[in-house]
Amino acid sequence: MRRKTGIVIGTCAALALAGTGGAVVAAQDGEDPAGWHEAPAIAPAPVTEHGLVPGATVPRAPRTTAATPSPPVTADTPERPSSPSAAPPTPRHVQDRRWESTEAPASGRERVGTLHRVDEEVGYPAGPVRQELSYPGASYVKVHFERIAVPAGDYVTVSNPAGTESYRYEADADGRWAMSITGDTAVVEVHRRTESLNSVLAGVGVDIDRVARGDARETGGSGGGAPRPARPGAPGPAGPGREESVCGTDTSTDAVCYESNDPVAYTKSKAIARLLINGTELCTGWRVGAKNRMITNNHCLTNSAEAYDTEVWFNYQCAKCGGYDVFKPTKVWGDKVLATDKTYDYTLFTVDGFASIEKFGFLTLDPARPKRGQELYVPQHPAGEPARIAGSKGEAAGNCAVDNPDYTGYTAHSDVSYFCDTAGGSSGSPVISRATNRVVALHHFGGCPNSGVRGDLLAGRLRAYL
Repeated sequence: MRRKTGIVIGTCAALALAGTGGAVVAAQDGEDPAGWHEAPAIAPAPVTEHGLVPGATVPRAPRTTAATPSPPVTADTPERPSSPSAAPPTPRHVQDRRWESTEAPASGRERVGTLHRVDEEVGYPAGPVRQELSYPGASYVKVHFERIAVPAGDYVTVSNPAGTESYRYEADADGRWAMSITGDTAVVEVHRRTESLNSVLAGVGVDIDRVARGDARETGGSGGGAPRPARPGAPGPAGPGREESVCGTDTSTDAVCYESNDPVAYTKSKAIARLLINGTELCTGWRVGAKNRMITNNHCLTNSAEAYDTEVWFNYQCAKCGGYDVFKPTKVWGDKVLATDKTYDYTLFTVDGFASIEKFGFLTLDPARPKRGQELYVPQHPAGEPARIAGSKGEAAGNCAVDNPDYTGYTAHSDVSYFCDTAGGSSGSPVISRATNRVVALHHFGGCPNSGVRGDLLAGRLRAYL
């Protein structure tokens, strides 16, 4: 049986996130997206990497033992993250172009977190029933369980210190990542039915062997609605250390800035998700079709084991145009990979907990081949930020249009090129036609021009699954 994970959450309120003071806005379960609450009126602060979890699905369980705190565990020697999948061979014609995931720190791409080796045992005779794992300044903390061996009826929670974000795990979570916790401290606690079982607890225990901590976002980052200046040296071919592909001045803006003057684009942006892979690596994915189907790049994830440990964040968006407060995202786990291909750089997969993300809508692939000059827009999570959209209506769209509908990606004629602004973490984003509001490309390369795999080719290859 798949993870037995319950979400436990208290009252949602503005949360002072680690070192940043960003706030998260609650959305009521089952509420129509148009009725989401606005962000609370607080001074702008940089957005942290994550917000809070969606509304409660089970009530918060009472503690069954005294919560005896132990000294916090702090960061030790970082472990280099491994790539989530083996990269496909790189042909000569793309050697100077860059994927726009953030999953290859060894190559100089942006990294959103660091792995740490730990050796902590929680609960039962060998350890405290409650353990804090603290990494000052971290934007999130994500725990990896080497072992959860507990008697029937006992369980483990991972939560923030306030208890407003909490997840429950039972004895089938060995060797698995827990869902990330917003802020710089995660609390792991063992909940027991009774305290009279010590004499029969041989062999039980909860062991933590790794922790991923999210890097703090830069103060005064690009969370606002105004255009962002390009990094020095752009535009130009992407290369080592230049994963960001802003062609001139970045004209992408917060998705919420489109809510009133471009409501169709805003609504379509709800179907994208931020993917947190292996605890520290990022891509973008999106719902394709009405069924339980998600798509991203093959270089982001390739198999069900990787999908199983991937967090899929919907509704990670700024609450106000130009602000830093964010809606709390709805988080689900990836599940099964249905189809994947290196040459066309796609992976189709499902999620666990599909019912909770159906309300965000879906996108469809355009079966028609893209045409030169066709205006585009690209909803995405560049650098793991809250959702942004590149490409406005009319003249403001500027360079966000099809440049070459017959571009060479990993193979001849596979891609369409464009100059829409993207960045590391944008891999897997949908490139959408303004004429049809359908997806004409699956973004995967930066470099000015940027490029994506043609949507019409994907439509043919994935028809049986959709």
